[in-house]
Amino acid sequence: MDAAPDLGFVHHFSPAASGNRRTLLLLHGTGGDERDLLPLGAALSPGAALLSPRGGVLEHGMPRFFRRLAEGVFDQEDLRIRTHALADFVQAAAKTYDRDTGGIVAVGFSNGANIAASMLLLRPGVLAGAVLIRAMVPFEPPAPPRLSGVPVLLLAGRADPIVPPAQTEALAQILSSGGASVSLEWQRAGHQLTPDDVRVASAWLASLPAAGAVSRGVPPM
Repeated sequence: MDAAPDLGFVHHFSPAASGNRRTLLLLHGTGGDERDLLPLGAALSPGAALLSPRGGVLEHGMPRFFRRLAEGVFDQEDLRIRTHALADFVQAAAKTYDRDTGGIVAVGFSNGANIAASMLLLRPGVLAGAVLIRAMVPFEPPAPPRLSGVPVLLLAGRADPIVPPAQTEALAQILSSGGASVSLEWQRAGHQLTPDDVRVASAWLASLPAAGAVSRGVPPM
């Protein structure tokens, strides 16, 4: 759908195949845009609707979802504001495109994975699950998040020069402490997306309950 309505984000929406209740929320990395992950989404869950926003921050002309102060150092206030804005966008898009809010699963890469993780922590209930590819801890929550039963797949690279293994393990622990069902898969890779990531994520998504049947921490706000 090229003439997308103004919901606060430049975005692309691809309708689902008839009867498919799943929607993948595609969140690109630094320098990507709303079309960057469309082929990935189609490969991961054929027939699912694809909702793909463009990050609203520019860093040296490259779109991102929130500001950072340095490599791996996030602007926490900007992250908070933009996480809530993205969550509001997702809920508005679900109504606009008549999508099941119980079937929205985020697929985020790098910067997109980080804001998806932030959404899980700040706005539990908006996402029914998440695939986080090369994600870091966005912030340390003051209390465990309310994520009972929410499935999360973390895909990490053993040779990632940007995300140390300790960051990945800490994020897994934070999400698990809130009751999320976390799967952590290590790849022989750096920070780039690999065919093994696609294979693992595709199988993981196929194993999830039907859209709308996933238990989530709290109802959407």
